[in-house]
Amino acid sequence: MKKVLILTALFFAGSAVSAQAGTINPGESTECNNANSITVEVANIPNAATEKFGYTSNDRGTGSLVVWKSANATTVPLTLGPADDNRSLNTTDHGKTGIEVMGSMGRNKVVLTKQTAFSRGDSIGDIAGLVRFTNTGTNPVSIACN
Repeated sequence: MKKVLILTALFFAGSAVSAQAGTINPGESTECNNANSITVEVANIPNAATEKFGYTSNDRGTGSLVVWKSANATTVPLTLGPADDNRSLNTTDHGKTGIEVMGSMGRNKVVLTKQTAFSRGDSIGDIAGLVRFTNTGTNPVSIACN
C-alpha cells in the first residue's frame, strides 16, 4: 500500500514539473499553474503561399491554440499570425485588391499577465490557477510560465 502511495505521489510531482512550459507540437498540451505571466510564442515561419488563394502547408506560419482556464472552466481560442496578410480574392487580380495594409497583420508573441481582483472571469485576462494550452494548429508553439 505504501508503494502505491509513493508511486502516485511521484507521478503527480513529475507531472507538475514536466508540464510547466516548453514547446508544444500540434496535438500536444502543456499547462501553467498560478503563473504571474505566461509568454506564448510561435517562430517566425515564412508565409510560403505560391498560388492565388494563399493556401500553404504551414498555415501561413500561424500558431493556433486552445486555452482552458481552471478559474472558471472557460475555453478561449488564441491565434498568433505573424506572417499573415490581408489579401482577399478578386476574380481579376487573384488576391491583390488594392486595399492598403492597415497596421501590422499579426504578432509572433503575446504575454498574458496576471490581473489581481479580476472580476470578469470569462476573459483571457484571468490566468489564476491552472491554465492549459493545447496546440490545435500545424506549427510548434512555445509556452513559458513566469
